[in-house]
Amino acid sequence: MEGKNIVIDNWAQLQEALYFDSWNEQLYRFRSAYVYRGLEDSSYPLSSTLNRLGESHLEKHLLRNFRKYSQKQISSEYTSVWNWLALAQHHGLPTRLLDWTYSPYIALHFATADFTKYHKDGAIWAANYVDSKAYLPDQLARVIEEEGSHIFTAEMLEREASSLPALGNLKKEDFAVFFEPPSIDDRIVNQYAVFSMMSNPNILISDWLKKTEVSYFKIIIPAALKWEIRDKLDQSNINERVLFPGLDGLARWLKRHYRDVRLEALEKKAAPDEDEKPSESG
Repeated sequence: MEGKNIVIDNWAQLQEALYFDSWNEQLYRFRSAYVYRGLEDSSYPLSSTLNRLGESHLEKHLLRNFRKYSQKQISSEYTSVWNWLALAQHHGLPTRLLDWTYSPYIALHFATADFTKYHKDGAIWAANYVDSKAYLPDQLARVIEEEGSHIFTAEMLEREASSLPALGNLKKEDFAVFFEPPSIDDRIVNQYAVFSMMSNPNILISDWLKKTEVSYFKIIIPAALKWEIRDKLDQSNINERVLFPGLDGLARWLKRHYRDVRLEALEKKAAPDEDEKPSESG
């Protein structure tokens, strides 16, 4: 199934696009079945940090050593591999997990957080996690049906798959799993976080989505609109100070908040056009 590309031109169009297909006929309410992922460059693929590492066979070694060397810092309650995987992702270890959020505005934050990418169009991907249940292996489909849920927890996954190889062995065909991480800290909670992972770590979820009937769409955010979006998000208190509680998040927010964009405009105006620049030969 080919997803819908939504190209927006202004803030008002963006509001409509962010809540595209959010009406739930069964509940008779606007309850979206989508999770969202913001990217500062629209050309970026939906690749995990493990995909970008390019060595998926290292996954078990990375996770094993993360568990081994972090034992003194982690609660003994962390016995599930899925909790460990979420914790590792949270702290920057390359994993097969991909970060999403239930909040389209938080996804919008991540599409506009890096002001060094403001010359690039950004994007927000949205994937329907309810639709994805149709492709689960029977064992996991049964677990989620018994719980009356649309999203897994680590404990739910543990019932039928206690390891990464066990997950892949549940079904011959590739499938995606969406699950909520444990509330490790305020960052996870404030970002309204959800993870996705593929049963085969070599497969990009964007490639998998195209082969399924799972609804998804991609909003293209023009570079020229990013500063307006950023300022309005900051005014709505959606920024690093809230999403990354602590001094690091505060410093990142202040660095961008007090950036003087007028200097950039003057530099751009003063710079000669490409056609007017002198040649290298002089």
